[in-house]
Amino acid sequence: MNIDFAAVLVVLTVVTGGIWLLDLLVLAPRRGAAALPWYVDLSKSFFPVILAVLVLRSFVIEPFRIPSESMLPTLLKGDFILVNKFTYGLRLPVSNTQIVGGNLPERGDVVVFRYPPEPAVAYIKRVIGLPGDRLEYRDKQLFINGRPAPRSRLPDDPAEPGYRQFEEGLSDDEQRTQHRIQVLANGRWGAAGLWSDLQLRREPDGTVGWAYQVPAGQYFVMGDNRDNSSDSRIWGTMPEENLIGRAFFIWMNWDCVTFRGQCGRIGSRIQ
Repeated sequence: MNIDFAAVLVVLTVVTGGIWLLDLLVLAPRRGAAALPWYVDLSKSFFPVILAVLVLRSFVIEPFRIPSESMLPTLLKGDFILVNKFTYGLRLPVSNTQIVGGNLPERGDVVVFRYPPEPAVAYIKRVIGLPGDRLEYRDKQLFINGRPAPRSRLPDDPAEPGYRQFEEGLSDDEQRTQHRIQVLANGRWGAAGLWSDLQLRREPDGTVGWAYQVPAGQYFVMGDNRDNSSDSRIWGTMPEENLIGRAFFIWMNWDCVTFRGQCGRIGSRIQ
């Protein structure tokens, strides 16, 4: 069962704040010098803390833990990251309604968002296609508006045998959007499991390629672990209203906590 932590915080804030206000306006004058009831004392102690956490988490910065390997090699399973909540505008908790405008996502941004098939679940992927973009994917090469996304081969990572590593750029400002991706050296995606809205085509080598025009208000997102990621190729585009924020910083790694290495990742900016 997935718990909506934002909803829990809102409920706790309303309950503790309501009890504190009720005591201030009604119960305290009647009580006189008698001792505080335990529930009033508890509410007065926890209300400021819960309110502060709700405000920070909803409008400033929210921590997340990476639960899978879909963003390798950029993010490792067990990375603890920080997400900037006001990059794309301020949104109310629970309803996710935007109340203050902000920037729009750019190609190459690593974003956290509400998973469209199950909005209570937070997903993290990289923005590949903006509204209006024409995307194509042929032989594990991404094309954006008819142009191949520039990429250069990197040395293989011994920690990821069977994968080829590349550095990829997603816009004219290649320096800003350069990031690492990995693909399986052997093995190709077939048509099975791909999103039905993709325009599939059989390539001369027998592999399956696809094309897609991103509609207004939607974003096409993919994992950097291109052959091991559940993303827009599987479940569709990400609506703009599902945005939570932009991932920007790694502040801890679980392997470091358990003395298995990866401590050098702490303090890294997410590219």
